[in-house]
Amino acid sequence: MISPYRPYKTIVRPHLEYANCIWSPLHHKDNQLVEKVQRRASKLAPQLKDKSYEERLRELRLPTLAYRRLRGDMIQTYKIMHGINDIAKEAIFEMTSHTSVTRGHSLKIMKQHSRLRLREHSFSNRVVNTWNDLPNETVNAPTMNCFKTAVDKALAKKFNKFTFGVGCLWQQVSI
Repeated sequence: MISPYRPYKTIVRPHLEYANCIWSPLHHKDNQLVEKVQRRASKLAPQLKDKSYEERLRELRLPTLAYRRLRGDMIQTYKIMHGINDIAKEAIFEMTSHTSVTRGHSLKIMKQHSRLRLREHSFSNRVVNTWNDLPNETVNAPTMNCFKTAVDKALAKKFNKFTFGVGCLWQQVSI
């Protein structure tokens, strides 16, 4: 039997995630509007209808769309930093000038100064803190699949993927 949620995963969600590095919602209300689509679709399965949104996501093993956008940002940053995309990393990011890194990794990037709020939340500034917090083994992963596995583990230590962005845009895991 085909899950009633499968059409959402194969047809709707790719549209919500298309080019998420470019259009990531800036305001909390916009994030909630996008998340509302997944919230409603997760109620399609009759056995999940009476459960909370977080419980439905856990049973379906689906992260919030805000978490998927964060993960997508990290994957795009990895592609840029390792030359997988045909984009010069210097055109998008300003690399730190420290040659000897005592903490973190050697691919740290600097947040660019911005006078406008719009620029402050652009891709090149939005990813800086999360990227710089990743461990060395993650950012220097030899393959894309190794990076995806490592970034999932690193983000899981900091964020709950089933509640991320639902109540507060950058909700951290409470330990």
